[in-house]
Amino acid sequence: MAPAQTLWVPGTPPRELRVWGHKPRGGTLPLVLHFHGGAFVSGDLDSGACLAELLASSGAVVASLAYPLAPEHRFPDAVEAGYAALEWLYKQRSRLAGKDAPLFVAGEEAGGNIAAAVALMVRDRAHPPLAGQVLVAPMLDPCNATASLRQTMGKATACKWMEGWQHYLRGPMDAEHPYAVPCHAQRLAGLPPTLILTGGDDPMRDEAMAYAERLRGASIAVTSAVMRPATGWPDSLTEPPTEACPCAAEVREHLRAFFQAAAMPAAIPPPS
Repeated sequence: MAPAQTLWVPGTPPRELRVWGHKPRGGTLPLVLHFHGGAFVSGDLDSGACLAELLASSGAVVASLAYPLAPEHRFPDAVEAGYAALEWLYKQRSRLAGKDAPLFVAGEEAGGNIAAAVALMVRDRAHPPLAGQVLVAPMLDPCNATASLRQTMGKATACKWMEGWQHYLRGPMDAEHPYAVPCHAQRLAGLPPTLILTGGDDPMRDEAMAYAERLRGASIAVTSAVMRPATGWPDSLTEPPTEACPCAAEVREHLRAFFQAAAMPAAIPPPS
């Protein structure tokens, strides 16, 4: 699937959006703001095309954002850029995805962190209405002390994710800010329904599952799954969409089910 068009979010500077998918004639699709990975310091719209295509081929219109990268742009620049893009997309939703299209955020690796942070910001600012968030192999914990990450690092004392956090955060106090480190947020109530996908071989597996459990503890509707067999996530998500990941069909099933559930009207409780 080729991207449909390139748009620009107004601002200084304007931010590029690459749009995947088309509005159906007379219909409506979910509209997803997508953030690519790259440990906060690298990646672009090309490297993010794999997940963007998976989202689009699961029945959504997807707008991938070229957000500002560290170390030139440290926290909270990427999150603020993401929120501004979401506000702009909300105004364009009927044109891009159909009348009253439901709005989602999604991201992989560091992009999953930014998506989670934007969801928190939306809750706190009470706009725009968000139908859900999709976090794939999300990079959520700067402590880098989980068993899944240690299995990947072996005896190494540094890795690209640790270095990415060091470039992204301005200082130790940022590690206590919920928009920088969503998994440590003190208050998670009020967030939208969430889909969290990770791989059995994903270094971020443990922090992803821990965040899913914290969201459930806050009474958030959460679907989480560990993809098997080996996924190669998050690195394999930077491969071209033509080289589909081995779990692409399963990922699409989860995405379709999540979008369909979010589109269903809430049940009306019976009269007391």
